[in-house]
Amino acid sequence: MNETEVEDENYSSLKSLINKNLGFHCDQYKDTHFKRRIAVRMRATNSQDYSEYIKVLKDNPDEYKDLMKTLTVNVTNFFRNPDSYQIVENEVLPEIIKSKSNSSNKSIRIWSAGCSIGVEAYSLAIILHQLLKNEFKKYRINIIGTDIDNEALSRAKEGKYTETELKGVDNKIIDKYFEKKNDWYFISDELKKIANFKWHDLIAGKKMTGFDLIFCRNVTIYFEKDLQEKLYMNFYNALNQGGYFVMGKTETLVGESQNLFKPYNSRERIYYK
Repeated sequence: MNETEVEDENYSSLKSLINKNLGFHCDQYKDTHFKRRIAVRMRATNSQDYSEYIKVLKDNPDEYKDLMKTLTVNVTNFFRNPDSYQIVENEVLPEIIKSKSNSSNKSIRIWSAGCSIGVEAYSLAIILHQLLKNEFKKYRINIIGTDIDNEALSRAKEGKYTETELKGVDNKIIDKYFEKKNDWYFISDELKKIANFKWHDLIAGKKMTGFDLIFCRNVTIYFEKDLQEKLYMNFYNALNQGGYFVMGKTETLVGESQNLFKPYNSRERIYYK
């Protein structure tokens, strides 16, 4: 067996270890992305190759926590990609609110898929609160954030954020919706009540349904095309008729979903069912 074949075999063994110990579906991710993330931890642990890194994981199980952080890391802050949020605030959410306003069941359900530390979910909560004003409490609003990173989910549940994560946010919004304690900014209890965060595997997890709006941005770019097709169909089926789907600006619909989703704002990658 030559050197390349040995390295490939060790890479496969490493993926099996990660899958077994973290429940992380390595084979569904593009190899180029996955290897880049692994390389970060290999450098941090001075591992020269995959076999050395496997030994690190076996000798020091705590390394799995750092590895998970690296595999799921996202640069994130409130109202990231403001142009998309502007369309959602000025057009999408007002349309959803209008469709519910005459209903006896004023229920609005939103899913932030791959929510990380929850900034997307709370950004949408802030917009809804600003749009509904005094009507806010008359609606049954449920914003669900899901992720596979338990540490990120803990932050989301606490609703605590750094100054960096609030960079660019209007001071009036910060003053109204956050309370500063030491170096942390805590989201208001009123918004915390409408946001629910839970562990959910987009790939193997239970199918979810009944949403008026789904955000899944800059998550599927790391997946292989066949999985992207499956996920976009899952999102389509998870939406109520007339519901909206917002994806990342570097992402593109593939497969059957291309024909089923109708473009609402193609530039901002906003579609509807």
